[in-house]
Amino acid sequence: MRETIAVIDDDKYINDMLNELLTAEGYMVIRAFSGSDAVELLEKNEPDLVLLDLMMPGLSGEQVLLLIHDIPVIVMSAKCDVDSRVNLLMSGAADYITKPFDTRELLARISVRLREHSAANADFLEFGGLSLDVNLHLASFGEQSVKLTKTEFAILKILMQNPKQVITKSQILDRVSADTPDCVESSLKVHVSNLRRKLREISERDFIEAVWGIGFKMKNES
Repeated sequence: MRETIAVIDDDKYINDMLNELLTAEGYMVIRAFSGSDAVELLEKNEPDLVLLDLMMPGLSGEQVLLLIHDIPVIVMSAKCDVDSRVNLLMSGAADYITKPFDTRELLARISVRLREHSAANADFLEFGGLSLDVNLHLASFGEQSVKLTKTEFAILKILMQNPKQVITKSQILDRVSADTPDCVESSLKVHVSNLRRKLREISERDFIEAVWGIGFKMKNES
């Protein structure tokens, strides 16, 4: 089954070029030429990846990005300063490429993000010897395992799906609130603390680190 990519860019030349490029590479392509059209497009379709411009009529790319969940987004923009890139990555973008870009680099980034997203939706997630059974809500390290609460599982799954990223507190709350209404800002620290304790009990190491003032991320063994 061919993977579908949504191209969201108000520049007709770029939009047409990407449509031709991606179609030639075997992808299905759906398109929008404004932020408002993008929202309507994504309400009716669920692409495997989104290519998103920032400066568009209607809703801006930054506003559209906040409405996209569980789909990798590669931002395409002429903005190249560090602060812009950091803010976009912290807002949920999976990647960022600066215009003008080499199409070979874009295709490589698309391939990597699709591969990562596919792995993240597998039945098992792995990080540094830690394994998470998505169906059983069971974390394992070697022969030791521990059952996680619904909230602990939701938090660990998000972190393991994005092992190289710092996940902000607001992102965690936004993604787990629908399934775990008991996880609110005042209790998030307690849930994370309990999760870290359980993982230490089976592995004798810390798998989660707090990034002061921002959120949490998976911790590589030093």
